Amino acid sequence: MAEQSQAGQGVCLVVGAGEGVGSAIARAFARDGLTVCLTRRPRHLDTLERLAASIREDGGKAHAFGVDAREETEMVELFDRIEAEIGPLAVVVFNIGANVWFPIVETTTRVYTKVWEMAALAGFLTGREAARVMTPRGRGTVIFTGATASLRGRAQFSAFAGAKHGLRALAQSMARELGPKGLHVAHVVIDGTIDGSFARGRLPDLDERLARDEVLKPDEIARNYVWLHRQGRSAWTHEMDLRPWTEAW
Repeated sequence: MAEQSQAGQGVCLVVGAGEGVGSAIARAFARDGLTVCLTRRPRHLDTLERLAASIREDGGKAHAFGVDAREETEMVELFDRIEAEIGPLAVVVFNIGANVWFPIVETTTRVYTKVWEMAALAGFLTGREAARVMTPRGRGTVIFTGATASLRGRAQFSAFAGAKHGLRALAQSMARELGPKGLHVAHVVIDGTIDGSFARGRLPDLDERLARDEVLKPDEIARNYVWLHRQGRSAWTHEMDLRPWTEAW
């Protein structure tokens, strides 16, 4: 029998619950009273289990799943298992990054295909399965994490920009199709440097920039995802962009 989440508010699935934004999103929804389900590829399952345990230690409910979001069978089984064993999905967040950059002549077919699979194909499978289980209930929130590359293709970002443009188009199509059926589909453009291990390896002055609020903080990003889910349907936001106050755009 599916368990009842805190306050009866359903389940939040975070596809791509990495150590930065994904973890923050999971923690934010757990604090808001939802049971959270976390996925990363199976080789990251130990890290994911530690995140789930930490959420439970803080009083939330969390489950970890080692899933390759590019594999159709695995995604179908994941959604079926959550619905049958944990509870009805109220929120699905697609948060796989796949940020790479190569000069165009050094971008191999393998690189381009892999990035597309991670950021676009996996997003499609996530969105389709969310629609499959949510549409009969006439409610639910689906949020896709975008990037600066969702809006414009910079030099050396052909693979990433192509995939993120595709993800944005998917979100728009789903919003137009599923909004009238009661599902809130949103796309969040995260424009700027995000605090985390990747940024710390590149920016020696990161702490100083954080103190001046010049870098995106994962917890602040996550608060906006919860806010999107809590919006009333008379004033839904489809696309939101988040950037530091000093970011040039």
